[in-house]
Amino acid sequence: MSVLIDKFDVFAGGFWLTLQICLLAAIGALILGAIVAVLRISPVPPLRAVGTAYVNMFRNLPLTVVMFFAAFGLPALGSNADFLRIPGLDAIFTRLGTDLPYFRFALIALVLYTAAFVCEALRSGVNAVPAGQAEAARSLGLTFTQNLRYVVLPQSWKASVVPLGSVIIAMIKNSALVGFFGVVGDLSQSADQLTSAEGHAFVPVAIGISIGYLIMTVPLGALLDRIEKRQAVAR
Repeated sequence: MSVLIDKFDVFAGGFWLTLQICLLAAIGALILGAIVAVLRISPVPPLRAVGTAYVNMFRNLPLTVVMFFAAFGLPALGSNADFLRIPGLDAIFTRLGTDLPYFRFALIALVLYTAAFVCEALRSGVNAVPAGQAEAARSLGLTFTQNLRYVVLPQSWKASVVPLGSVIIAMIKNSALVGFFGVVGDLSQSADQLTSAEGHAFVPVAIGISIGYLIMTVPLGALLDRIEKRQAVAR
């Protein structure tokens, strides 16, 4: 168990990098998922078909396949995901600006995959809004966009918070894959380095890595439980 103390800097560094990619992926997935959700409920059939196709594809693909495509397919297409080198943001999240693109590839894979589940969580919230309210808004002359902005989405967020939180928790756990696709220094890759390269016992290392993920997921799960109980009391 001494490895937990002797290699604390490795665990801390892995936790910090994993937290960064999870934070960026969560923001990206929420934005993209909201866009896809709008497409899914759009009155325009081609847009609705695009949203449905996106969700059906990514919900039924293993994340490993998406990671493979991002890590090996994008370079084959000549992309290094340089569009993610956003000035200012790459000063905070330094891995976005490095020449090695695997952090950016992993981020793209997590965002694309998680956005499909975010979309469905949001759509479940939209379906929870009484249909009469949307119909009343249309009778007042509100457009589809105005109806979403002023009537549907403000109410749907309340019903979507808990499902969205569950999706983000799942995404945090899914981020354990990124270390096996070229991202150096995250929790899972740090575990591989400590056990394979440095010969430390697996069990203490696994305990240290597990603690890192629990620090991220347990408080979020507790917060979701509290929100769910408050919503139940409000109803």
